[in-house]
Amino acid sequence: MNKKTIRDVDLKGKRVLVRVDFNVPIQNGEVADDTRIVAALPTLRAILDQKPRALILMSHLGRPKGERNPEFSLKPVVPILAEKLGIDVAFADDCIGEVAEKAVADLPDGGVLVLENTRFYAGETKNDLEIAEKLAKLGDIYVNDAFGSAHRAHSSTEGVTRYLPAVAGLLMEKEIEFLGNALDNPKRPFAAILGGAKISGKIEVTENLLDKADMVLIGGGMANTFFAAQGIAMGDSLVEAESIDTAKAILAKAGDKLILPVDGVIADAFDAAANTKTIKVADGVPDGWRLLDIGEETVKLYSDKLSDAMTIAWNGPMGVFEMAPFAKGTFAVAEVLAERTAAGALTIIGGGDSASAINQAGLADKVTHVSTGGGASLEMMEGKVLPGLAALNDK
Repeated sequence: MNKKTIRDVDLKGKRVLVRVDFNVPIQNGEVADDTRIVAALPTLRAILDQKPRALILMSHLGRPKGERNPEFSLKPVVPILAEKLGIDVAFADDCIGEVAEKAVADLPDGGVLVLENTRFYAGETKNDLEIAEKLAKLGDIYVNDAFGSAHRAHSSTEGVTRYLPAVAGLLMEKEIEFLGNALDNPKRPFAAILGGAKISGKIEVTENLLDKADMVLIGGGMANTFFAAQGIAMGDSLVEAESIDTAKAILAKAGDKLILPVDGVIADAFDAAANTKTIKVADGVPDGWRLLDIGEETVKLYSDKLSDAMTIAWNGPMGVFEMAPFAKGTFAVAEVLAERTAAGALTIIGGGDSASAINQAGLADKVTHVSTGGGASLEMMEGKVLPGLAALNDK
């Protein structure tokens, strides 16, 4: 982490413009899950401790497609944030222009303001520099603490850094240090676990991790395409026909580093009430059935493989964990990671569905780090440069 953070700058008396990740689920006008708000609190408190003139927060929420839509307003975040910080939090009905500028000017010293959704402007996601310049007018220094959006070059993540001194927040720093260390300087053996529905979105991460890790364990729907590449009948399972040649090439290159499930739970419909049975993968999946979870033998195999791993990075569930009959494999792997953490291993959950799964399993506090950024952590695992991070000032 060779970027400046809020520890490296003097924020006293400054208007501090912070890009947070408040892209939280809203149901019936209320925040349904405050995980991302809570994750930002250490940075916000550390800034307030420095006695800034004002703390101005910006974020996107959902996909309003560049139009003002009350369904995607950040207003519901305000009462939650005010309660967590224990101070009044103001809200601006816009993120740029006169309304936002007046809201900042009207803040008392040390006041906190949440700006309206940056994606109400179509130019935000195109890194429109006019929007970036207008955002920059609201602050004296810019802080990016939105790791979940760091893989995007948007006006509020990259463009704004062209007009203000730009540093990282504590959450950004923590994410980069955990993921960066795990990938670049892991305590070995280093194991990666990859799951999720499709192989197409994980080709680069699979190839990068095969170079860096001692083993890569595969689960979820992406395993199906590897099986199809080996000529195993997959019935009605999700298989990406266009990725079969890629899967063959990866298998040929990986050798015994890539470990696939040996058994699985199949169902006669994509439904929690479907008929199910466990099969050996080598026997193939019958027509009319689909593979929806790893089986008990695979859980035992993976548990044995991970028994001495000292660094484990996990991205993607082992099955359709949203349905109870197909959640056992994912939750069992979560249990293995909790056990390895207790034994001294560094365990990192790469955001997105894996973070949801570890939370559902009630084990989020039993692993080393749960990332707040699914796409960003995946791109880091691919070895890509994150534009929102690269744009920050070097130490």
